[in-house]
Amino acid sequence: MVEVTMSVWATGQRPSRVQRRGRYVPESMQHPGKMLPSIAARVIETYTSPGELVVDPMCGIGTTLVEAAHLGRHAAGVEYEERWARLAVANLGHARKQGASGFGRVMAGDSRHIARLLPDLVGKAALVLTSPPYGAATHGHIRSTRDTGEPGVRKWNQRYSHDRANLAHQQLPQLLDGFGRILAGCVALLRPGGVVAITVRPYRIRGELVDLPGRVQSLARENGLAFVDRIVCLLCGLGDGQLLNRASFFQLHEARKGWARGLPIHAVAHEDLLVFRRSQMPAQLDPGSALATVHELE
Repeated sequence: MVEVTMSVWATGQRPSRVQRRGRYVPESMQHPGKMLPSIAARVIETYTSPGELVVDPMCGIGTTLVEAAHLGRHAAGVEYEERWARLAVANLGHARKQGASGFGRVMAGDSRHIARLLPDLVGKAALVLTSPPYGAATHGHIRSTRDTGEPGVRKWNQRYSHDRANLAHQQLPQLLDGFGRILAGCVALLRPGGVVAITVRPYRIRGELVDLPGRVQSLARENGLAFVDRIVCLLCGLGDGQLLNRASFFQLHEARKGWARGLPIHAVAHEDLLVFRRSQMPAQLDPGSALATVHELE
C-alpha cells in the first residue's frame, strides 16, 4: 500500500519576474506559461540527489533544466516549439556562465514520442517534472487603463504557439490523449523508483470549472504510475498575517465579474503538485520513428 501525504509549500514569496531576474536571459519573459523557478527547485531538491537525471517533456524556456543544473543535477528537455527550445538552450548556457555544475540537453520535437527521441535515457531518469498546457494562449502581459491612462487593455506575450499541431491548441479530449501519451513515454525513461511530478491547476472553459488535476491523476494511473503525494504550491505570498496577492489583472477581473453575477469565483492562488512513482514496468513502445532537431549544451 502506498502512503499519501499532503503539504503546503510557500513557493510564491517572490514574484515570478523577481525569481528570474539575472538567473534567466531577459527574453524568457516572452513565454506566457512558465513554471515558477521556486517550484521547480523545491521539487528537484526534494526528489533527487546531485548527479541524478531530471527530464521535462514540455520544457518551454527550460525552467526545470536550469534549476536542475544550478542544483548539480543533469537535465534533458523536449520542447515542441523551436523558438522556446532555443531560449531553453540560451538559459542553460547562462546558467553555466553563472557556475551551475549540472549539464543540460534540449531537443525540439514532439514529446508524444519522447522515449524514441531520447532512447539513450530510457530507464535513467530519477525525476520527470512538467506541466500540461492550458490552451493556446494565456493572459500574458497587460497594461490597463489604470496603468496607461488610455482606454482599453493592451496585451502581449500571450501566445504559446501558432502551430495547430501543438497540444496547446487541442480541445480537452485531444489534450488529455496527447498528455497521456507523453506520460507513457516518460514512464519508460524512469529508473526503478523514479518519480513523476506534475504541476497543474483547475481552469475554466466558458465559465465552467475543469478539474484538470483530477483528469491528470487518472491519466497517470492508466499509464502505470502510483499516486504518492499532493502538494499545494502557493502562487501568492505569505505576509504578516495576510496573503500577498500575485493574481493577474484578468484573474481578478474574471473573479469580480463572477461575483457581480452571483457566482463566488476566486482567483487561483496555488498550483497542485501531483507526485507519482512508477508502479510497473513500462509497456512496450509502438514501433516507429520520430524526427526532431537537437540542440545540446555540454
